[in-house]
Amino acid sequence: MMQRRHRPTVLEIDLGRGVLTAPPDNPLAALRMLNAASMHALRDGLRAAAKDERVAGLVVRVTDGGLGLAELQELGQLVSEFGTHKPTVAWAESFGELGNAMGLYTLATHANSVWVQPSGGVGLGGVHVGITLLRGLLDKGGVEPQFAQRHEYKSAGEQFSAHEVSDANREMTQRLADSILEQCVETIAANRHLGADRVRELVDEAMFTPDEALAAGLVDHIGYRDEVYAHFLDQVNAARDDLQFVHRYENATAPRRQAQKLLHRDAPLVGVVTLRGGIVTGRGRPGGPGGQDAGADVVTEHLRAACRDDRIKAVVLRINSPGGSAVASDSIWRAVKQVRSSGRPVVAQMGPVAASGGYYAAMGADRIVAQPATLTGSIGVVAGKFVLSGTYDLLGLVHEGLDAGRHAGMLASDRGLSDEEWALLNAWLDQVYADFVAKAAEGRGMAVDELEPLARGRVWTGRDAHERGLVDELGGFEQAVQQACELAGLRREGTETKQLPALGMLARFQPANSSESLGGQGVVLPQVGPEAMLARCLSAAGLSALGLTSGGSGLQVGALAMPWQFSVR
Repeated sequence: MMQRRHRPTVLEIDLGRGVLTAPPDNPLAALRMLNAASMHALRDGLRAAAKDERVAGLVVRVTDGGLGLAELQELGQLVSEFGTHKPTVAWAESFGELGNAMGLYTLATHANSVWVQPSGGVGLGGVHVGITLLRGLLDKGGVEPQFAQRHEYKSAGEQFSAHEVSDANREMTQRLADSILEQCVETIAANRHLGADRVRELVDEAMFTPDEALAAGLVDHIGYRDEVYAHFLDQVNAARDDLQFVHRYENATAPRRQAQKLLHRDAPLVGVVTLRGGIVTGRGRPGGPGGQDAGADVVTEHLRAACRDDRIKAVVLRINSPGGSAVASDSIWRAVKQVRSSGRPVVAQMGPVAASGGYYAAMGADRIVAQPATLTGSIGVVAGKFVLSGTYDLLGLVHEGLDAGRHAGMLASDRGLSDEEWALLNAWLDQVYADFVAKAAEGRGMAVDELEPLARGRVWTGRDAHERGLVDELGGFEQAVQQACELAGLRREGTETKQLPALGMLARFQPANSSESLGGQGVVLPQVGPEAMLARCLSAAGLSALGLTSGGSGLQVGALAMPWQFSVR
C-alpha cells in the first residue's frame, strides 16, 4: 500500500495582526486579542515546526505591531533559529514610509531573503531619543515639584523639577541611543553580509528607494505581496491553501504535545512567574489609563506557589517593569531568595525594561538574562512630592491643611517641606540607596565599591549591562529556560514550562481561601481628589513609569522608578 503524502505547510507571521507578549489580564483584553499571536505561541510553534518535516518554510510580514525593540530582537532570534532549518522570507510594503524603521528592518534581516514593495522604501534613520522637561508647564499651573535623588543619573525627578537637561541625564541618554544603534548596525551587517562601517554609512544616508536598497544589498527582491508569495510558494513547492499562521499551527499541534505530557505526568517542570508593570505594594491593578501594576502580594504569591509544586524544579521570573515602590520591590526580592532556599534555581528574564525596582526584583536570582536592547540598571532612588498650593490659588480653591503631629503633613500637597523634613527625606534616600547597592553587589558577586559606580541611578542597555557584569547572559525566554534547566540539572529537551498561576480567566475571579492561595487580582477602589486626578492625568500621558501615587497626604513619586519611558524612532 502506498503511503499517503501530506501536503506541505508554509507558516506565516503577520505583525500587523498584533503579537501578545503577556497573557491578557481581563476578559475584554482576551477578546481584543483573539486574532493576535502570542510570543509564547510563536516561540513554541517555531521550535516544533523546525523539526516537523511537513513544514516547508516561513513568511514574515513586517510592519509596526506595537512590539518594542527588545521584543523585536527576541522574535528575530526565533526567525533566525528557524531559518537554520527551513527557508524564510520577510516582506514589507515599506520599511518606514518617509520615516525610520530601524528596528523593523533589523528584524527583517533575520530572514533568508527580504522583499519590499515597489512603492515602498527602506528607512534607516538611526535612533532618536527625546528628553522632555515639564517644569515650565508645572510653573504655569502653580505646581511646585520638590524632589531629591540618589544620584546624578536618577533623573526621574528632574523631568518635573529641572529647567534644563542635566549633563548626566544627557550623557546617559546619548549612550542608550548609541548602544541601540550599534546593536542594529552589527545585526544588519552580520545578516546582510555587509561591513559594519558600510552599514553605518547607509544609516547616515537614511532613506532608500527600493532600487537603491536593492543596489545597496539591503533587500533581495522588489515586489508586491502576491509576487512574494508566488515566488516563495514555488520555491518550497507549496500552494496558497498550504499557508497557516504559526500560532494556529501551534494550536493545532498542541493536543499531540498535551498527550505526550499526560504520558509523562511526573516529568519535571520549569515554573514561569510574570512581573509586569509598575511595582506597587498590595495587589495592584490589572490595567487602566496608566497601564498594569505589578502588586507585590500577587507576585510573591506566585513565587510561593512554585515552591509548593513538587514537579517544579526551577523558576523563570519574567520581568517587564520600570520599577516603583522600594518596599514592594524588596518583598519580591525576598520571595525570590526564598525560592532559591527551597533548592529551586531562579533565572530572571528581562523584557523591554527591567530597571530600578525591576532590577531590584531580578538581582536576587541565580542568573539574569536580558536582551541587548533591554533597558535595565537604574540602581538609584528618587522621592518627593508636588506642592499644589499655587494651583489652588490659580483655580480659586480654598484649602486648609491641619496637622496632628509635627510631620503629619510632610508629604501633603498643600505645603512645602521644611528644612527638618528635607533632612528626613535625604536620610531615608541614603538608607534605601545603600541597601539597594549592597544587595545588588551581593547578587552580582561584586564588592560594593566596585558596583557603586555602575549604580548612581544610571540606566544601561542590556548589552552594556552585560559587559559590566550587571546581567549574565544575552537572550530571550528560551535562553532563560535553558539556563534554568542547566542550573537544575535538567535536559531542556522534554522539559516543559508551567505558567503560574495556571488559572483560567473565570478562576481568577474566585475568592482566595487564604494568603497562600492563588486567587484573583483583588479590587482597589479608585482614589478621588485633586492629587489623584493629577496622578491619573500624568499616567494617561505616559508618565506611569515614574511610579506616581496619590496617598492620603498628597502626590508622590515611587522611590525605585525609572526616569522615563523610552522608544526607538
